[in-house]
Amino acid sequence: MRIQIVGRGRMATALEAALAGGPAGEVELLPLGGRGTDGAGSDAVLLAVPDAEIAKAARGIRPGPLVGHCSGATGLDALAPHEAFSLHPLLTVVGPGARFEGASAAVDGTTPRSLALAERLAELLGLEAFRVAGRDRAAYHAAASIASNFLVTVEGFAADLAGTAGVPRRALVPLVRAAVQNWAELGAADALTGPVARGDAATVQRQRDAVRERMPERLALFDALVSATEDLAALAATKEEP
Repeated sequence: MRIQIVGRGRMATALEAALAGGPAGEVELLPLGGRGTDGAGSDAVLLAVPDAEIAKAARGIRPGPLVGHCSGATGLDALAPHEAFSLHPLLTVVGPGARFEGASAAVDGTTPRSLALAERLAELLGLEAFRVAGRDRAAYHAAASIASNFLVTVEGFAADLAGTAGVPRRALVPLVRAAVQNWAELGAADALTGPVARGDAATVQRQRDAVRERMPERLALFDALVSATEDLAALAATKEEP
């Protein structure tokens, strides 16, 4: 299978490095393609380009090869009229040395053949593949953004507020790791701790007063997080009832 990856960014270079180290003889990687690549000489083309550029890049591919993209939110219609597939590694990629093993990937295909290719590429990368249909892609991608991007935003808020008390960001790291590990093992309701979970309204109010005084621009975010946490605590309480 002669595959050409199109793109010059972090995902493209990481995929190239990872697939190049796969089983010999199964995948022949053509040189990374840039703007205007037509896929000549390839059996499959994988577009690792920004979402807004997928449709344009796909239109430039000559008929014949299977054409895929690495977007989590974009449907396969953006690749028409090609026989299409998608492969979205569910992890953060920051450079060519990224390790895919042990993570998951959302895949899809317009034909059994293209879906099989997406699943095989996931396997070669060490990813566990699951299929996400076109109608579910926006919800899937929103969940991924909440789990990664929004988590970073919340931790940034925590670090900035801690800084007003002279507490370094590194002091929060073990707490964050333990919370994420507990969530991974137990689920959200059973992993929840803290004053909201205990029903300690007085402590929550003191926290709110501190946020209002020191970071008033984040008060609405704090209130929204408290409200969502109260809902989660209520769910946890119903689970504990005999």
